[in-house]
Amino acid sequence: MLMEHKPYDLLLKSGRVVDPANRRDGMLDVATKDGRIAAVEAGIAPDLAEEVIDAENLLVTPGLIDTHAHVFEHVTGRFGLNPDRCGVQAGVATLVDQGGPSLMTLPAFRHYISEPAHSRVLCFLSAYLVGGLEGHHYPQLYGPEDVDVKRTIEVGLANRDLVKGIKAHAEVGGKSRWGMEVIKQARDIARGIGVPLYIHLGQIWPEAGKGIDDPDTVIEELVPLMKEGDILAHPFTRHPGGFISSKTGELHPIIRAGLDRGLRVDVGHGSHFSFEMARKVIEAGILPNTLGADMHGYNTDAGQAKTANRETSPFFGKTRFCLTHAMTEMLALGVSLNEVIATVTSNAAGMLAIDDEVGSLSVGQIADVSVLQQVKGRFTLVDNSGVTVNASEAIRPLFMLREGVRFDADSPVVVEPMDLAG
Repeated sequence: MLMEHKPYDLLLKSGRVVDPANRRDGMLDVATKDGRIAAVEAGIAPDLAEEVIDAENLLVTPGLIDTHAHVFEHVTGRFGLNPDRCGVQAGVATLVDQGGPSLMTLPAFRHYISEPAHSRVLCFLSAYLVGGLEGHHYPQLYGPEDVDVKRTIEVGLANRDLVKGIKAHAEVGGKSRWGMEVIKQARDIARGIGVPLYIHLGQIWPEAGKGIDDPDTVIEELVPLMKEGDILAHPFTRHPGGFISSKTGELHPIIRAGLDRGLRVDVGHGSHFSFEMARKVIEAGILPNTLGADMHGYNTDAGQAKTANRETSPFFGKTRFCLTHAMTEMLALGVSLNEVIATVTSNAAGMLAIDDEVGSLSVGQIADVSVLQQVKGRFTLVDNSGVTVNASEAIRPLFMLREGVRFDADSPVVVEPMDLAG
């Protein structure tokens, strides 16, 4: 007797589907077939699917995209986390490693990280020869003499399936050493490959020599070097030289001018996030386009071995977090649920130029689907300055589909709302 093949492999039944790309927000069913989205509509009969999962009272979204990850495990030392612990095991389908691999280490990134991972792992290639060793801990490795513009362009062009942008740093420690020369080199690399330039804001190296008298000069000299589609990271940094002027305490006017000509903004939560700065930026009318978690081995525990000097690192942050926790913090700042979900789905896919395959629940797209729980209650959130904010809701990942295959959100990086209860 022949087995009857059903039209769908899996059916997520009766969830609240939030799909910003298609302007969907309602109670719908999502069906998959052969790793692709097969149907999104109400009232799909359960007997049409090989497997049915009840998603009632849950959020069903396109697979989450973390635009700022550090998952070049082992090669970047304590800095790099395990990709699947930050990815599919945390409800995240796609990770973008920001500046871990370089022209010299990209083959290792492909072979040992991207190819074996269940998560989709892409990168913004480092402008520096050595990439992100130990989280850029040693400034002597990151000067203009440590950049090869021509060869980095060649490597980027040969690996466009993985390389979606170029990463560099604009901050007072670097500017005190090299001015903006490294940024100009990174810009030339990005233009040569035809990808966005992604710029870190917020101090990472101690200042050299007499230092920088006016930290605002960092952003003032940076923005004119950037063009439409380039990305400013860490808009909510508590460090000088960012979106908020050190002189006025308000949004620097050059930021608005840059956004008016098409620059993008990525939250890059990490160890730089400040509720005070976030409020100022958002109240000035600046809503980030994308939301990267910026987890790494110095600011969150992903189950790797602890080391004696973690707390002495200049990057170490006291708060534990993950991408869905960063979403919770954005909600607490007054950003709507649909806007928050857009930052980690459709907006992120567009930034990476992969929105023809992921970032929405359109029929025919890859079946990357995140299933989340919106938990109501009283929660206390803490930023990296120790400032607390009360929240009335939290986002918790439950499981996800990666090309139609289920992965439960059981990673040690996941922040449980019960741990935040006030």
